[in-house]
This record gives sequence, structure tokens and C-alpha cells, in this order.
Amino acid sequence: MGSDPIYRPSHILAPMIDIGANLVNTAFRNDLDAVISRARAAGVRHIIVTGTDLDSSRAAHALCARHEGMLSATAGIHPHDAKDATDATLQAILGLLDQPEVRAVGETGLDFNRNYSPRDIQERVFEQQLELAASTGMPVFVHERDTGTRLAEILARHRARLSHVVIHCFTGTGEMLERFLDLDCHIGITGWVCDERRGSEIQELVPRIPEDRLMIETDAPFLLPRTIEPRPKERRNEPALLVWVARKIAALRGESIDAVAGYTEANARRFFHLP
Repeated sequence: MGSDPIYRPSHILAPMIDIGANLVNTAFRNDLDAVISRARAAGVRHIIVTGTDLDSSRAAHALCARHEGMLSATAGIHPHDAKDATDATLQAILGLLDQPEVRAVGETGLDFNRNYSPRDIQERVFEQQLELAASTGMPVFVHERDTGTRLAEILARHRARLSHVVIHCFTGTGEMLERFLDLDCHIGITGWVCDERRGSEIQELVPRIPEDRLMIETDAPFLLPRTIEPRPKERRNEPALLVWVARKIAALRGESIDAVAGYTEANARRFFHLP
């Protein structure tokens, strides 16, 4: 399946790193080994498996042990789950951060779009996780949606004590992009950029992201790139389709896919301290 044109639509030599894939999601329950094999065949050298609560963070860590060298993980509490986080939860996350397979704190941040957790609790749990990152020296994998300037304001208070920060699946405005770049953040771009309906603003902003601050991700099983040809029958996204994100970014920046794959891979390797 790795030779299927939807997985490798053009000649590309440079390997890629997917900095965010939810491989412990139930969408991958029945064929995860095949998903990882397809990713490898499609040129994805490494995948960061996202943890969004304590259970998924533990599962992501366990998955890495079964695919040594191909997978690393994050450990954290997504803002949707902040309402369920206790001191014991955060202590357990801290324990996971001591494991060599775990490479970042997160997914953490704020989401004022759905507000599944009250905003004040989201902010408290976000700051607690920033403290974990500061105390361990770990990078931070940040979720931001419809927070205005609030997330940037909180991040600014902690930024001097943090190592690296990536705004995962960036979908914000030009003003927000400049604010995050001023805070020395990396920017993660997903298949959102391939969406002709809601990705037009991101398409305009992608050329403004400095080469050394850009990384790519699928956020699988979500955000299937709408530029895939031929259009797949299933709506599930997977890491093997990361090349379509790289392809769109390359077109927007007037660069080759190999160039985009090359510097985003190098950025991810530095950011997550990958061997």
C-alpha cells in the first residue's frame, strides 16, 4: 500500500517527521501496525504520538515501546479534559515525563471554542503543565483555539523558563502568528492548510513562518487533507498522508517538497531532542 499514489504522490527523497498523531485513538484499533508500516513506506521517519489525558498519555508511552525508534510520545492534559485533572493526575504526568520515550509536555493549552472545561480551570491546568515543563526542561506541545490573546498572555509569563514551545495545528490570525513568533514559538501546520473552505487565511500566512520555526503534522485521525488525489473513500487521516501537507506548504512557499521535508524534519529533531 505504501506505493499507492495517495501516500507518495510525487518523487520525494527527504524523510519527514509527523509531530502530532493520535495513534492511540480508537480509529486505529484494528490496523495500527499497518498504519505505521504505511507511514514508514511513505517516507515518515518518526511520529510523535499525542497524549491528551492520563490514560492516553500512558497508552502513547506504551505504544512507543512496541515500535522503538519509530515513535515518541507526549504526555499531558488537553484543555477539554482539564476539568478532570487532579494533583494526582499531574503527578502521574510528571512521572511519565521521566521516561525516555516521552519528549514533550502536552497536549496542553486552551480551547475557548467548545469550552468542554470551564475557562478558569483550563487556565489553571495549563499553567500547572507549563510549570512541569519549566521544572523538567521539556518542550511544550500547545493547543490553541479561539482564545484571543489569552493563551499568548499566559505563555508570555512563563516563556523565559521554558525550552521550546510549538503551537500545534495552528489555525489563527496573522496577528496571532506574529505574537507567537515573537514568543519564539514553533508553528505546527496540519491538513487544515489543504482545506479550500476554511484554510484560506492559513494559506496566506504559511509563507511568513520562518524556515527554522515550521513543523508539519497530520493530527491523525483528524484533518484529512482535502487535496488528496484520488480522494480516499475513508475520511480517516493517517501519518502516511503527511506528504500532502508538505506538498501544499511547498507550493505556497515556492519551494520543493524535499526542501520542506528536510528543514521541518531537522526542526522536529532539534525540538524533541530526537537521536
